[in-house]
Amino acid sequence: MAQLSPLLKQATPVVADHGEGVHLYDAEGRRYLDFTAGIGVTSTGHCHPRVVRAAQEQVGKLIHGQYTTVMHQPLLELTRRLGDVLPAGLDSLFFSNSGSEAVEAALRLSRQATGRPNIVVFQGGFHGRTVAAASLTTSGTRFSAGFSPLMSGVHMAPFPYAYRYGWDERTATEFALRELDYLLATATSPDETAAFFIEPVLGEGGYVPANTEFLAGLRRRADEHGILLVLDEIQTGFGRTGEFWGHDHFGVRPDIVLIAKGLASGFPLSGMAASEELMSRAWPGSQGGTYGGNAVACAAAAATLDVIQEEGLVANAADRGLQLLEGARHVGEKTPVVGDVRGLGLMVGSEFTTPDGEPDTATAQAAQKEAAARGLLLLTCGAHMNVVRMIPPLIVDAAQVDEALDIWSEVLASVVE
Repeated sequence: MAQLSPLLKQATPVVADHGEGVHLYDAEGRRYLDFTAGIGVTSTGHCHPRVVRAAQEQVGKLIHGQYTTVMHQPLLELTRRLGDVLPAGLDSLFFSNSGSEAVEAALRLSRQATGRPNIVVFQGGFHGRTVAAASLTTSGTRFSAGFSPLMSGVHMAPFPYAYRYGWDERTATEFALRELDYLLATATSPDETAAFFIEPVLGEGGYVPANTEFLAGLRRRADEHGILLVLDEIQTGFGRTGEFWGHDHFGVRPDIVLIAKGLASGFPLSGMAASEELMSRAWPGSQGGTYGGNAVACAAAAATLDVIQEEGLVANAADRGLQLLEGARHVGEKTPVVGDVRGLGLMVGSEFTTPDGEPDTATAQAAQKEAAARGLLLLTCGAHMNVVRMIPPLIVDAAQVDEALDIWSEVLASVVE
């Protein structure tokens, strides 16, 4: 009898039977508020009728047309539609299946287009689990341990994680930029540095937003030295942060943007966007893949864009995100185990610490499990897995946020008794 690998660790005991909107239901009919959204994937909620209809119609026409062999209408339509929402100047797209594949495509493009070998990443960033993507990942050793040697040519600079350092944001930002300059002077010459890879909000690293001064500093250095700025919007894109792109909060101009997760409401689809001029500097034949730009996934993605735009989900994410952040902070202030509550839009993290400021992994894990027992599905993140994160779909309403906060308040009261 076959079974799933024992290395797959389940965050909750729920066996989902079906989903609708913000809710999942198990086989017994118990309802759960799903504030995981498939790790930020089901942006329009579970089984949004327009996404379901688009996928069903496409299945009856063409399931797969390999897009370096034949073109198909959903791919062409999605490409056209993304042109309306991509950052200015990023007018060329490559599609793949997963976030890791998009990251590796950007890595390949960056090195080929610049002729430089090295990449700078920022501490706490998550970029994937495949070998090259894991080599860029510093959010936790669990993603890269045990299969060394990793890819060479990767250098790490600090991220302005003010709470971790015990500083205010300005001090943390000045430190991070100063250390980046030191890295470029001591470890990777600017002339050998192809790109900076960064998330606008650290995802697996603990839901820590960047800031305008820091990203502007990266942009200045990139421009000065001919380094590409790659923004990993895999978790932060498509309205998640209350702007269409996470970097919109900070006014920074990317050279490459990476997309996945909320792009297709649960269908496997990812992509990389750059200018046509930059794309054309890479080597012919260096991009491809069997399943990239799958017809059904592209149809679902186009429908997802319709829903996001026509239902005002970016604005909803901003409003409900503010409600969720303020509510989580209010709840956290009542208990000493929550040291910091932070986030941007519908990405809200509560960091658990001991009285002496050390990571409190045990209480965070207990809170996440207790929330599931009470009908609220959450996840943990952070280097020590001591941050409980809330990632509801963009369709979440005010009453559902209040319900989640009420449960969360009960959870915290129970785990600190």
